[in-house]
Amino acid sequence: MSYTVKFLGPLLLFLFAAFVSNAQETIVFEGGKEGHAIYRIPAIISLPNGELMAFAEGRVHGTDDFGDINLVMKRSMDQGQTWSSLKMLVDYDSLQAGNPAPVVDLHDPKYPQGVIYLFFNTGNNHEYEVRMNQGVREVWMMKSFDLGNTWEEPLNITLQTHRPNNPQFNPNYNFKEDWRHYANTPGHAFQFQEGKFKGRIFVAANHSVGPPKDNFEEYQAHGFFTDDHGKTFQLSESITFPGSNESIAAELSDNRMIMSIRNQRGDIRNRILAYSSDGGTSWDTAYFEESLPDPVCQASILPIGMRNGKTVLAHSNAADPNHRNNLTIKISYDEGKTWSKSILVDRTDDPKKSSWTAYSDLVNLDQNTVGILYERDNYTEIVFKPITWDKE
Repeated sequence: MSYTVKFLGPLLLFLFAAFVSNAQETIVFEGGKEGHAIYRIPAIISLPNGELMAFAEGRVHGTDDFGDINLVMKRSMDQGQTWSSLKMLVDYDSLQAGNPAPVVDLHDPKYPQGVIYLFFNTGNNHEYEVRMNQGVREVWMMKSFDLGNTWEEPLNITLQTHRPNNPQFNPNYNFKEDWRHYANTPGHAFQFQEGKFKGRIFVAANHSVGPPKDNFEEYQAHGFFTDDHGKTFQLSESITFPGSNESIAAELSDNRMIMSIRNQRGDIRNRILAYSSDGGTSWDTAYFEESLPDPVCQASILPIGMRNGKTVLAHSNAADPNHRNNLTIKISYDEGKTWSKSILVDRTDDPKKSSWTAYSDLVNLDQNTVGILYERDNYTEIVFKPITWDKE
């Protein structure tokens, strides 16, 4: 019996991996092409007309998180089979524009066709220098009222969504909280579609507080939200876990929401899950989820249906505690309490490619299928792949 299990396990894994790898995939952004050495930090949304929009950072010179980094976009009109040429959205010359967090506002009565919001960050120094208060990260928002064909000028919303104490860069940046490094998501933002918070747009984020500490303990996840279609913003409470970092959130039933969070400390290699029952204003509980191993990387979470009055969730991340590899989608039928279904998306056994699958973002394609946009092959390409999660 023991021998049979040991033999069949790898065989079944191989057959399953082969089945998944045969799913149609397309390279959306490829390093060295269309003006950028590397593309990173993918985000994806679906539009009311069925089209898909993929966003990324276009890094002109290489993989560095700081420098000449642009926000770019592509569109698919056939559910991800083909993609348009690259469109430049934000180019601040030699400075960075990154962490795209798109969402579609479907509940603005003035614009029944929907309004696309794109939240992003800018910065004028490397992460460590910003943590030392020798630079500043800002928060911006831009909108499109014609499904992404044209965009309004970006609006700086830093004073509403950030708490920097850095008056040498802006005299209004004098908050006692002394937040320093700051980043949206990465991945999509979301809008509540039901209940008392219907219409609220929520953007997950994270920040560092005060001078650097050992093991990134000064980092905390949080979120910001708007109830008036981007006119004003409010901040959530911060997650109390030291080192809580990149985060992404999703709506649940009964006016609740969930957030999946990276543990930057790396001492526990699992995702942190946090729950809110007041639309993301405060947090009821937060804990490490052993069913979601993580190598200190990013993840995505998405509502994909309802079963027995509960939200069905999909969660994607590099489900390997040691390497950015083994990209996996896990399904929860009880709003994140358990993760009973696992779907391997992509992996490699090549030890020279320890960052085979890294950041990802999820989008609904139909009631049985999600699309996943993800970084692959040591960040040389961003790939889109449809995954059928419900075989019934």
